[in-house]
Amino acid sequence: MRKRSDCGLSHDLPQEFSGSRANDIARPNCPTCAVQALDQADRFSSASFTRRIVKGNAMDFTEYQTIIFEKSEDKVATITINRPAAANSFNKQMCLEFREVWERIRIDHDVNAVVLRAAPGRFFSTGVDVRDGTNLDIETASVFMYDDLFAKVDPGEYLGPKQNRLWKPVVMAVHGMCAGGALYWVNEADLVICSEDATFFDPHSTYGNVAALEPIGLRHRVPLSEVLRMALMGNDERIGAETALRISLVTEVTKREDLWERAHDLAAKIAAKPSVATQGTVRAIWESLDVGRSIALQTGLKYCQLGVGRGTAEVDRDSVMARAKMYEIR
Repeated sequence: MRKRSDCGLSHDLPQEFSGSRANDIARPNCPTCAVQALDQADRFSSASFTRRIVKGNAMDFTEYQTIIFEKSEDKVATITINRPAAANSFNKQMCLEFREVWERIRIDHDVNAVVLRAAPGRFFSTGVDVRDGTNLDIETASVFMYDDLFAKVDPGEYLGPKQNRLWKPVVMAVHGMCAGGALYWVNEADLVICSEDATFFDPHSTYGNVAALEPIGLRHRVPLSEVLRMALMGNDERIGAETALRISLVTEVTKREDLWERAHDLAAKIAAKPSVATQGTVRAIWESLDVGRSIALQTGLKYCQLGVGRGTAEVDRDSVMARAKMYEIR
């Protein structure tokens, strides 16, 4: 499907996004249209897709250009990576939009959990957009944000929920190819599930680049030997869905057509619990990775003490105990 914008350009849309949602998704990367959008976006509304455009490294509110943000009544927010024509790769614009959307979710009391997914197609994401000439050379890549050597930052600081201090649980639904920089999201998701066609690999070494940031992030999720094998094999090997499940890179494999529904179902079950309990749980466990065991236990106790009154006040324990027990076994 093609959507003609105000600037006269046509923009490709996946067939799955045709119909009533087309106007929310087909947004040109065009200064003229961006100004028009800014004129229309006279106030911030959490009920609409509120997005930003880049002015240097600052941003102004308008609709997102590279992602789709949605909220549902069950307190689940859904982020869809939406650059299918570019294999859902990320660029500087997407980095800035992810930093904004993570902050937006962090302070939104109507969101208790998040689903992260990507527009349909062959790719979940191929990482950084290497077709953008500014990203071919690590010394000049725009995704590092700044020209000054010592001012450059890892794109993961923008893309990752944990590096943006978001402790609301993130359920990630991977389909197709998940490569290179796409592992930034895998590294910081709380639950990762994938479809049967999913593959994971890191091509950096094949192209003569050091594979460091994404593999280091993976180190807490899968065994060292698996991290090293992925990093060193590059394009010569891909991890399939069943192997990803075996090495705990993902926690569940579904059929492609069931992936999004299953991810939302998991997120909704989490979102139904008191957010203070789930956020405290996520934060205590993730922060334990950066300290020794004794300090982690001491810090974890403080989170338990902080959350006990607030979380339990939202739950009728007698009612929960009286209900028939409904659960899944996996």
